[in-house]
Amino acid sequence: MASTALQTTFSLLTFAATFSVLFNSCYGFYPKLINTSLAASEYGWSPAGATWYGSPTGAGSDGGSCGYGGSVAQPPFSSLISAGGPSLYKSGKGCGACYEVKCTSTSNSACSGRPVTVVITDECPGCVSESVHFDLSGTSFGAMAKSGQAQNLRDAGVLQIKYRKVECNYPGTTIAFHIDSGSNPNYFATLIEYENGDGDLASVDLKQALDSDSWQPMQQSWGAVWKLDAGSQLRAPFSIKLTSLDTGNTIVAAGVIPAGWEPGKTYRSVVNFKA
Repeated sequence: MASTALQTTFSLLTFAATFSVLFNSCYGFYPKLINTSLAASEYGWSPAGATWYGSPTGAGSDGGSCGYGGSVAQPPFSSLISAGGPSLYKSGKGCGACYEVKCTSTSNSACSGRPVTVVITDECPGCVSESVHFDLSGTSFGAMAKSGQAQNLRDAGVLQIKYRKVECNYPGTTIAFHIDSGSNPNYFATLIEYENGDGDLASVDLKQALDSDSWQPMQQSWGAVWKLDAGSQLRAPFSIKLTSLDTGNTIVAAGVIPAGWEPGKTYRSVVNFKA
């Protein structure tokens, strides 16, 4: 009897010890999963400073230094734009780049923590207090707030935010080439906007109709305006090749500028593909 009781007691103690080890191991496992999930959700985000300019519900300035003009207030930009400090504007080559921005309750109780996608359309040359600074439109700044608290957030004036670069996505909108009013048969300049993907531009090249192989490099005129001063008559239609700044991805708009093109008009790409 004593031997049986001892064996039973030993078995119970062994079971309890085993259960305790398993329970504590499992208990310690789930927080690690949660922490991993939280870390994954924060992947790619970096700190930045943010302010806002223009009217509280507007699109910042009237067009900005990228050259997009009144289109910044219209779809697909829809006033969700930002001026960038030097590290974002990149002397105009950062024009058209898309970023997600967000702020959290640790910055301001009115922050929602939800990301908002904005496009760089302007320069903020004085925004150098942080290495990265967004001078957002009033619309963009307020979009980071909880429902009904946009003005409370704008009243904060300056915020610490998080940002990350994302691909631009303009559903149903093709790349637009707005021909500069000063263009002529020997000189061609165009504003480029609504580029899906990377958005920013490292270089732009032009191919004439009579040249099936050679691309001629264009020069950045200012902002998102690129030019080619050929010195002799150019032969349309033109194909235009866009190379992104960050990844080097290339998009070709084949024959986008037709024969008989006119200054001041906008032409949209029919065929876009990565080369």
